[in-house]
Amino acid sequence: MRMEELKIDGKGYLNIDIMELDKCAVIIDGGKAKLIKLHEHGEARIITHQGKVKRVRFEEGEDF
Repeated sequence: MRMEELKIDGKGYLNIDIMELDKCAVIIDGGKAKLIKLHEHGEARIITHQGKVKRVRFEEGEDF
């Protein structure tokens, strides 16, 4: 799976060490947080429905 669920503590804080991460994005919605590793070439589209994150689509490519 490309998305990794991040833990949010009881007070609602999200603790991540940004020095350990490279080329990623964090999506937060509805009390959940997920980390997405980004590819060298491609797109990650966040699809929403009624103001909530429904899915994330990935389209990858490679230089010719």
